Amino acid sequence: MAVPTDRDHASVVALVECALVELTHEAVGAVFVSRQVGRSSRTQYVARDDVGDQFQKRHFDDRLGWHETTVPRRTVRDELITQLTGSSSTSTERAGEEAASEPDSFVVKPVRELQTP
Repeated sequence: MAVPTDRDHASVVALVECALVELTHEAVGAVFVSRQVGRSSRTQYVARDDVGDQFQKRHFDDRLGWHETTVPRRTVRDELITQLTGSSSTSTERAGEEAASEPDSFVVKPVRELQTP
């Protein structure tokens, strides 16, 4: 889904909280893709335990490649809220840049469908 830039902060927080529950209880991962002219980045979050205290964060930048780390739930929550509220998914919102060909996106999907390094 395209990033919901027209949502208020409380709606974005609710979306992130729902996604975190799904990540904890199902074999799914959250994926945020940011696109800018000439480059894109993809951040994936997958729960590492059944209680959702720790998450594997995989970040891919088409210039830098893959980077993986383990982060606490609070970090995932804060990063997703920041990404979803700070994202300019409309085509002309990017400061000083041309329009991206596709909007930023956020999706929760089965772990088996996630791209891996």
